[in-house]
Amino acid sequence: MSEHWLEQPEWLWNVNTIDPTYVHHWVRQLKEMEGKPELILYGAPISRSSISVSGASLYPTEFRRMWKGFATYNLDEDVDLVDLIVADAGDVVMHTTDIPLSHKRIEEATTFLASKYSDAVTSMIGGDHSTTACAVRGIKEAFPNDRIGILQLDTHLDVRDPSELGPANGTPIRQLIDGSTVKGEDIINIGLHGYFNAKPLITYANYHSIQMVTLKNARKVGFVHTVQEALNQLSQKVDRIYVTVDMDVLDISVAPGVPASTPGGLSTAELFDSLLEIGKHPSVRHIDFVCLDPSKDSKVLETVKTGVYAWLQFVTGVVCRSK
Repeated sequence: MSEHWLEQPEWLWNVNTIDPTYVHHWVRQLKEMEGKPELILYGAPISRSSISVSGASLYPTEFRRMWKGFATYNLDEDVDLVDLIVADAGDVVMHTTDIPLSHKRIEEATTFLASKYSDAVTSMIGGDHSTTACAVRGIKEAFPNDRIGILQLDTHLDVRDPSELGPANGTPIRQLIDGSTVKGEDIINIGLHGYFNAKPLITYANYHSIQMVTLKNARKVGFVHTVQEALNQLSQKVDRIYVTVDMDVLDISVAPGVPASTPGGLSTAELFDSLLEIGKHPSVRHIDFVCLDPSKDSKVLETVKTGVYAWLQFVTGVVCRSK
C-alpha cells in the first residue's frame, strides 16, 4: 500500500478561499486535509498501454485545468457541491517505459486510498482503460471479502486476450474475469453498438455471462432507466459497485477527443443524466473516467469540458445521497 506513489501535480490552489465558488476553490489537496474526505480524486496518467495511439495520459492535468471554468452550484438540481468534502490525492507516478510497473503502482495506490479512507468514494481519472483492471484489483486487495460488481459504459467489451496484447486498454475486463477478481455475471456493459466488437469477443462475453445491453435496446426503454435497473440488479448481489466510464461511449460528433471515437454513440445528455443517477446510488463506491485524449480534441476542448461536466454530475449525485 504505497502512499509514496501519489504525487501532487503543480497548479494554483486557492485553499484560503472562505466561500468556494468554483471547483478549484473547493477541492482540497488530500495531504493538507485534517478531516476525513467523503470523495477522493486521483489520476492515473498512462496511455502507453493503449492499443491505438493515445494521449490519454494528458487528461488528468487537463481535467484539473478545465475545472476552473466550472462553478460548484448545479442550477438544474439546485445543489451546491461545497458541503461535500472532496480531496485530490494527486497522480500516481508513472514509470517512463515500464508498463507493468506503472500498472502495479496504480493498483497499490488504489489499495492505499481505499483502505485508509474506507468510507470515501474513490474517483480515478485516467489514463487509458487498462487502468480499470489495476484499480479494481487494488480495491479487491483492500476489501478481499467483498464481491465487486462492475457497471461499464462503453462502446467496447474490452475482453481482448492479454496473452496476445499484454495488459492493454482492450483487455481490462478479461483480466479481471480470468484473474477471478470479478465474476462475469457481475458485469453489466451498457452502450455497445455498431461494428466495434468482433464476434469472438461476444462469444467470450456470453460464455462468462457478461450482461450486454446495446445502446439501441437501452434507448427503447430509456437509457437512464436502463442504468438504474442495472445498478439495482447489481446491488442485490454484490457488496460494492465499481463504475467505469469509457468516454468513447459518446458519439464522435460530441467527443472527438478519444482514441477510438465512433459514430452512433451516446449523447452528452444521456451520459450526464445517467451519471447523476449513478452518483445517487449508495452501492456505487468507486468510479473511473478513462480514454479521454486531449490531443485529439478540437480547439474548443469540447471533450475535456464534457469530461469535467460528467464528473461533476456524478458528484452531484453523491451529494444528493444525503438529501
